[in-house]
Amino acid sequence: MTEKLVFPSDEWIEKYVDALNKNARYEDAAKTWEGDFVFQIDADGKTIPEDVRFYLDLWHGKCRSARMAGPEDTAEFVYAGPLSNWKLLFDGKIDPIKGIMARKFKLTGDMGKVMRYTKAALELVATTREIPTKYLDE
Repeated sequence: MTEKLVFPSDEWIEKYVDALNKNARYEDAAKTWEGDFVFQIDADGKTIPEDVRFYLDLWHGKCRSARMAGPEDTAEFVYAGPLSNWKLLFDGKIDPIKGIMARKFKLTGDMGKVMRYTKAALELVATTREIPTKYLDE
């Protein structure tokens, strides 16, 4: 059995970037995308005492760099939500764009730009399913 990697962690991010950069569907859907993201798991005061964040630099269908991020890190977009919603997102039970509309996630940045890349967003999420994942509350 493959060892599960803690989401998010340096090890999980490394596997994710590798899988994303090998995903031809993502590369095609994001071939004209230029922009970076901070993804944030919101603090809940219990399991997650403070926000946990990671950074992805996405450029023309590839991830150029990625790392855990601190509160001072900035990006063109911030996509944030509670861990429970991240689990549902990765499980395919929440759509990444509809999740914003339903207020399951909050997006900071140009929503219009993101809306032009819904297929890329779906592939970003679908790629997470390739990573054996253990969540912070497990």
